Formats: sequence, C-alpha cells, structure tokens
Amino acid sequence: MADVLDFGSFDYIIAGGGTAGCVLANRLSADPDVSVLLLEAGGKDNWVWLHIPAGYLFCIGNPRTDWCFKTEAEAGLNGRSIHYARGKVLGGCSSINGMIAMRGQARDYDEWAAITGDSRWSWKEVLPVFKGSEDYWRGADEMHGSGGEWRVERQRLRWDLLDRFAEAAQQAGIPRSDDFNRGDNFGVGSFEVNQKGGIRWSAAKAFLRPALDRPNLKLAIEAAIDKVEIADGRVTGVRFTVKGEPARATSRIETVLAAGAIGSPAILQRSGIGPAEHLKKLGIPVVLDAPDVGANLQDHLQLRMIYKVDGVLTLNKRAGSLFGKAMMGLEYALFRKGPLTMAPSQLGVFAKSSAEMETADLEYHVQPLSLEKFGDPLHGFPAFTASVCDLRPASRGWTRITAADHRENPAIAPCYLSDPADRAKAAKALALTRRIVAQPALAPYHPQEYKPGPSFQTEEELARAAGDIGTTIFHPVGTCRMGGKDDATAVTDAEMRVRGVSGLRVIDASVMPTLTSGNTNTPTVMIAERGAALMRADRRAALRG
Repeated sequence: MADVLDFGSFDYIIAGGGTAGCVLANRLSADPDVSVLLLEAGGKDNWVWLHIPAGYLFCIGNPRTDWCFKTEAEAGLNGRSIHYARGKVLGGCSSINGMIAMRGQARDYDEWAAITGDSRWSWKEVLPVFKGSEDYWRGADEMHGSGGEWRVERQRLRWDLLDRFAEAAQQAGIPRSDDFNRGDNFGVGSFEVNQKGGIRWSAAKAFLRPALDRPNLKLAIEAAIDKVEIADGRVTGVRFTVKGEPARATSRIETVLAAGAIGSPAILQRSGIGPAEHLKKLGIPVVLDAPDVGANLQDHLQLRMIYKVDGVLTLNKRAGSLFGKAMMGLEYALFRKGPLTMAPSQLGVFAKSSAEMETADLEYHVQPLSLEKFGDPLHGFPAFTASVCDLRPASRGWTRITAADHRENPAIAPCYLSDPADRAKAAKALALTRRIVAQPALAPYHPQEYKPGPSFQTEEELARAAGDIGTTIFHPVGTCRMGGKDDATAVTDAEMRVRGVSGLRVIDASVMPTLTSGNTNTPTVMIAERGAALMRADRRAALRG
C-alpha cells in the first residue's frame, strides 16, 4: 500500500475551491488565529479562455476545465442523455459559466425561511448579505452594495436584433426592467454580469486571490476528495489524493464540503452517509442511513427555440469569416468591447406562464446566435436563439455515486419533465415564445422557426418538442437540502450542519431546499457568506463558553 501523505492539522478544511469554497477560504482565513486548508480537485485558473468572457465556448465540454459529466438517458428528454458541465478549475463554475449576476426573487428566500423555520433565510435577512459582497456598477442604494468583492457590471455591446426582441416582449405585455435584482424580476432587459472591465470576474479572482498571501491559508490544487474521516460520530478530517497520490488532513474545528450539487453528495456517499442499500451494493460501510443525500436534485431545463432571420446582423454572420473573427479579436484587445465580451445571453426576459402567477415563473436567455449545442460551430445562416426555462420546476431528480472510487463519475438523473405540471408549462413556454416573436417589432427580420419547427402545435406535441430541444442551463441544486428541526429527512439543518454527525457542514448550492427563480451563482456566494459567518460565530461562542 502506498504511503499516505500527511498534510497536517487545520482548524478548518474546505473541500472544493469553487464559488462557495473561494468565499469560505477568504472569510474564514480573515481570522489570523485560525488555520484553513482549501482543497480543489481541478487545476489553476491560468488559461486565457477562462478570462475572456466568450471563452465559455471553449471551456464547457473541455476536460481541462469541465468535469464533462453526462446525465442518464431520460424519458422526459425522449431518451436523450445530455452534457452536464461542472467547473474543474479554481473558481469552479464561476470560471466557466455565463457570468449572469442574478439573485432570484424575494419569494424564493421567504420560502426557504418557511421550509427551514429560520427567518435568517428570508429575503429581508439575506438582502444585506447580497449587498455586503457586491460592487455594483451604479453604486450603492437600498438594494445594491458598493465596494464588495463581487463586481457586477453592464454588458459592453448591443445588438439591434436584441433591442427589437425586447420591443416585441413589451408588445406581448411584458414590462421593461432595468434591474432584475430588486426582489421581483418580472420584465425584459439586459442581463448584468460578473465582469470587470470586459474580463470575467470569477470567485477565484474576487475572493481567493486576495487571501492567498495569508500565512494561515493553505491551498492544494489537483486534490480530489475521497471521503471524510469519522470517529465516534464526529468528522475529524478528509482523505484525498494530490495528483493521484493518497493524502490526508485533520480538522480541529470543522470540515466543510463545498463541492457543489454533484460533488458534495458524492463525498458524503463515499463516506458512508447516504442511502444505505445503495452504499451496501457498492461495498461502502454505512455510517448513517440518509436516503435524501443526492435526492431532491432540481435544475432549470432550457428550451432552445431557434429562429432564422434576414436583414439584421447576428453573431453567426459576424463570426463566420476570418476577417470577422480578426476584427472581433482586435476590438477586444484594444477596447475590451465587442462579441468577445459576450456572456452566453445578453437579453433576459422574466415572464408569467399565465395571468394567475403572482411572480414570473419563466426566464428567457436570448442570444443573437444559434448552434446545435455547446461545442458545435455556429450555424451557417443568420439566426437567434430564445431559450426559455421553467423557473420553479416540480420535477425532482437524483445523483448517486457509481463506485467507491472517487475517480468514477456519478450517475446524474435530473428527471426533467417527469412531473405533468412541468410538461404543461413547457408547452405554454414554447407557445409564449411564438407569441413574442410574432409581434410587429420583429416582423422586418422575417423570423422563421427552425427549432423545434412549426409542425408542433398541440400541447402534447409541444411537450414532446420540449424533450427534443431541452438542455440544462447548468443550475443543479438541492441534493443536500436544508430542512427544519422536525424534518428528519433533510440532509442539513438551517445552519448547513450535516444531520447525524458533528464537525461537518455542507455550504454550497446543494443545500438550497428549492431552486431560485434565476441563475444560481450569486445565490451561492450569499450562501457561503452566511455559512462563514455562522462558523465564525460558533467559534466565538465556544471560546466564550
């Protein structure tokens, strides 16, 4: 047996250097009296395409920066399996995602407070946490913060086509919005992004880099977590590999899993905390039978409708020649402007699937481009994509490890469109897209539906079409969900402590009991801020006691 490298003992060990892990490393190591070890299974964030915003096209699906997971083939997707990107680099998904700065709706957090029985998760209580991290381009006001690490800026380009789509949405009854982050995001407007001067602003840049010179913070990359070690019901440290070599470290106060909605439940399951029958089949000794570890998986399924157009510029045309690409590169190099600063989506629309909805339950990401899927070339014809997702799906999926070996990918089954309510809403969403595109504002461009195609008309046909064109928008949450004191099935409590063991928390998107009504990266920053504050408060209380 190979020797096990002893990394030593630390007050806190953080498993995962993604969005949550970077925030936690900064906030915990700000106390010079504690020591912190941050373990990241991926590599350094030193590749050029991690910093140029449009580089997501080269990072998603690339094993250098993406774990390249695949989902199980699913009936809701008409038997398809799809790519499931997760960041494999410092900064995690914030280093490869769409950079959209989105909190969700006030109702999301009030619902969390009701589910957990803890008012600290209400909108009123989390808003100051959001503001505390933020550096908003307009400056501080009652809804936004200034001077924080998490930079939020306007996008640095515009498209006539997207301006016309915004007009069409207003003609269809959706109001204009200049800020989606004030608690009710109903409306149409430009997404704001986590960029700084036209460069991607990841959690690694915002939170980790400023802390790396602290002597009490140690970082290890290419450090893949195998499992946590447990003695007498308490987590005492972690087993991991560094560049393939076995290692271990011990934690004196707490260990935190911050490996995301797929990684954190996998670590728990390999540690013997999870569905007992499944763990037994894999030969893993059961420490705690916790059936909901890996359950409750929720994600936004985007339905990518594509329309051919003429008489207007799209990225398909602009990037379709060597000259066009050269000019885009020159514009970015000289001015940090143009298509290379593009987030995957520039225009957002938050709409209601029916008049009975109190708040928006649909989100659009509208793009002046089209392709079959991420990683494929742009189409050879001018077109735009209007992707729409159900913000609050009823379907629930799961993720489970497939082996005790951490090198084996887990099984991931989001169970998209498995709930009849989601199928009905998908049909409504596609119909609404057609209604928007049919408005006078877009008529000069003669939009023609390319996908799914005009042959799909009835509710059942549209629901089937949704299974053909649907794909993830990369927002998995909920697999280590928080619950109230009387909820014995919840994986974590309202302070994100793992039930049934001590010295262990999960602090990342997996603790969300329900999916936020929008993109999930900024909510993960907030969760990590809240988690770090709870941990530091517990330490102060222990010192006083």
